[in-house]
Amino acid sequence: QVQLVESGGGLVQPGGSLRLSCAASGSIFRIDEMGWYRQAPGEQRELVARISRDGSTNYGDFVKGRFTISRDNAQNTVSLQMASLKPEDTAVYYCNAHIRARGGFTLGYWGQGTQVTVSA
Repeated sequence: QVQLVESGGGLVQPGGSLRLSCAASGSIFRIDEMGWYRQAPGEQRELVARISRDGSTNYGDFVKGRFTISRDNAQNTVSLQMASLKPEDTAVYYCNAHIRARGGFTLGYWGQGTQVTVSA
């Protein structure tokens, strides 16, 4: 059983910062790509940022240098540091990871989501 648990969402004023964290647990053999996606009401889920096991990163076009993704392979965690937040960043943020379980195949897993609200 593999599980992703997110933390760190909340309410923040425009221009503020938040740090999201996600921890993977369970019978894990190896974690490849990890990432963050978001979904606003009435919108499709979109990529925020992703990071490979060796640290290569990709960001959504809207990020424009405001967010930084990082991971700790020893702790099986991924984090997203968000700065200069805008009201349009309001969404549910989901952690995603491509995990190979012990004795199994590599599958994509999702966390339960954490709400980020940017409002004055």
